[in-house]
Amino acid sequence: MNGHPYPNPAQPTGATPGWTPPPSGDSWYPPAGTATGTLPPPAPAPAPAPERRRAGRLRMGVAGLLAGALVGGGAGAGVVALTSGGGSGGSGTAATAQSVVITDPENATAVTAAAAKASPSVVTVYVTSGSGSGSGSGVVLSDDGYVLTNNHVVTLDGSTGDAAIQVRTSDGTLYDATVVGTDPTSDLAVIRLQGAGGLTAATFADSDDVQVGDLAVAIGAPLGLSDTVTDGIVSATDRAVATGSTRDDATVIDALQTDAAINPGNSGGALVDASGEVIGINTAIASVASGAPGSASQSGSIGVGFAIPSNTAQRIAEEIIDTGSATHAVLGVNAQTAGGTASSEVGTGAQVVQVQPGGAAAEAGLQAGDVVTAVGDRAVTTSTELTAAIRSSAPGTRVQLTVQRDGGTSTVEVTLGSSAD
Repeated sequence: MNGHPYPNPAQPTGATPGWTPPPSGDSWYPPAGTATGTLPPPAPAPAPAPERRRAGRLRMGVAGLLAGALVGGGAGAGVVALTSGGGSGGSGTAATAQSVVITDPENATAVTAAAAKASPSVVTVYVTSGSGSGSGSGVVLSDDGYVLTNNHVVTLDGSTGDAAIQVRTSDGTLYDATVVGTDPTSDLAVIRLQGAGGLTAATFADSDDVQVGDLAVAIGAPLGLSDTVTDGIVSATDRAVATGSTRDDATVIDALQTDAAINPGNSGGALVDASGEVIGINTAIASVASGAPGSASQSGSIGVGFAIPSNTAQRIAEEIIDTGSATHAVLGVNAQTAGGTASSEVGTGAQVVQVQPGGAAAEAGLQAGDVVTAVGDRAVTTSTELTAAIRSSAPGTRVQLTVQRDGGTSTVEVTLGSSAD
């Protein structure tokens, strides 16, 4: 990309196929310099084929955000081939499994213990369609086969809505799977394994209790290598991350940031704490931008990865299982970063450009020109941060906004609306 990485808001570029726009009345204009980018292209599997790429590499300073990280997403790595045995009805083909086993309890580390508990609940997801193939990871939600993964995994980066899906569990059994529902806004999807039973459901922790510096263990199938475990710490919480190269294909995530190595194929896998409980669903990584001095066209982990917090992931998953879709909290405004420049994402808040009539913001008395500088005790310096803070709450939640208007500052109580309204 040359020049400013975003289109003029008045000149939308059009939605990427398979992408669902943000809820009406809750749109946002990404600030200059915001971390955005395209999902990495799916790699052919099992036979080599020309690589499919989408324009618009992410840029985050000198780094770019690679949301999704599907296996072989430009990394040139091999993809684990699907077996021909199927797996429908739970009679799938068994393959050599490498589950984490504690063989020396006296010298086991916290990482070993966490991985041993969580690994049986992490699966590898294989996706194929007429346009390509790829794989990612998933987390078991129930013993009868509900699995949580990323939307971009099951849609092959938005290229298909009707892919064939197979899932290999930690014991090596391969199952056919169907999509229960997807939520592009949060980049989450739920699939169900056909004929599965007796699976080990993951235990979810309260992500609101996660602290910077906590142990973080990532489990998934990077580059097709199932049951891979990496460790690090939680580097940041409430990290507003926008994935997508333009305003029209952006998903805003209120993420946990970790330095545990996350690579193509980890998408949809688990980020767990020292107790082996899920604190997040791995969804994106930062990578050295193409064209940067000394960089390759695409790199793997540089120690900056992002996961969807478990509280959000659980709520979305439950709604998808119950209704086939999910809802999101909306403020009912269009906003842009206040005080930002073309060369910096640093702003002074999120300036309201338009207020949706009858929406949550209108009922609370917000006006065009108001600048939101905080949601609760969380500072807001960009429109992306406002969007992330709002979407981290459930519809109907009452929040307090700090608002600047005509040189003065006040607080406004707002009951958030729902994208279903």
